[in-house]
Amino acid sequence: MAENEEIADIGENYGEIKMGAGWFLTITLASSERYENEYIEIAKERGGQKKARFNLNPKYARILGEALIKFADENKL
Repeated sequence: MAENEEIADIGENYGEIKMGAGWFLTITLASSERYENEYIEIAKERGGQKKARFNLNPKYARILGEALIKFADENKL
C-alpha cells in the first residue's frame, strides 16, 4: 500500500480498516435486544462475509486502544 493511502474509514457507530487481499477489520457499535445492552463487535470480513468476530464491552474500548498503541510502541511496530 502507498504510504499516504487511506487505510481506515471511521464514522459514527462503524469503522473499517483495510488489511489487504480484500480483508477488512470492521468495528461496529451494536445492541442486543435480548440483553438490552450495547457492545462493540470487532470482525474480520472478506466479500461482505464475517469470518471471525469478537464482542467487546464498550467500557473497555479505550483501554484496548491504549493497550494496542502501547504494544505497538514497545515492539516498534
